[in-house]
Amino acid sequence: MIANTRARSKDPVVVDPPQDLRELLDLAQFLEHHTAPAVLVGPDGEQIPLPIEAYDVLREVVKAMQHGESVSVEPIDRQLTTQQAASLLGVSRSTLVRLLDENELPFDRLGDSRHRRLRLHDVLAYRERKRADRRARLDELTRQADEDGLYDVDADAYQDALAAARKS
Repeated sequence: MIANTRARSKDPVVVDPPQDLRELLDLAQFLEHHTAPAVLVGPDGEQIPLPIEAYDVLREVVKAMQHGESVSVEPIDRQLTTQQAASLLGVSRSTLVRLLDENELPFDRLGDSRHRRLRLHDVLAYRERKRADRRARLDELTRQADEDGLYDVDADAYQDALAAARKS
């Protein structure tokens, strides 16, 4: 696993999955077959109980990395700049500012300045709502395509129909 010894800063620490996933897969299988209480064992053999909350976070981190996702763990009440929030959402800063202007996300202003700050909790909740909306729309499109028999069309017939549509 990747060890991060960097001192805590204002920027979130993002950890990518390891290049060699074998150890990660072993850890994922171990966590799947064991439940808390767990203990951490130091290099000198000293043991300390791992709180269930930390154990659950470890399981989620391993699960995400197992799917090739990078991971960032941040305090929930953290304040983000508009650039940090935009990066977390995978959108441009100007798109995020538009979302703020449209009241899609709550924010605070810094004193009398025009600078805005967003709570990490709010940004993560927005991201989850958007993901749920996308999943629901995709499920609906899949259901409609299935009802219309679009999954029953073979590739050649699809290519012919596509070619005909492009000509017209």
